[in-house]
Amino acid sequence: MSTLEPERGTGTGTLVEPTPQTSHGDGDHERFAHYVQKDKIMASALDGTPVVALCGKVWVPGRDPKKYPVCPMCKEIYESMGDGGDDKGKDGK
Repeated sequence: MSTLEPERGTGTGTLVEPTPQTSHGDGDHERFAHYVQKDKIMASALDGTPVVALCGKVWVPGRDPKKYPVCPMCKEIYESMGDGGDDKGKDGK
């Protein structure tokens, strides 16, 4: 039986269209470039293994990251990591 036709003898039918499922979770990560260790990117390029970004996103890189803004969560984590023992400040002085 079609959902467009009412059942016989029960009155009028109502067409109920499914509501699209929207997600503000993992899908939002697709709009950003993420910070990943350089050696992990190289390994992924060679053997296709997934990488893990600072923000926790796991994926196999395949797009040019220069075309996307940096993930705000990755950027915040990267900046909170400090200078890694370098005597220079963030501006290189």
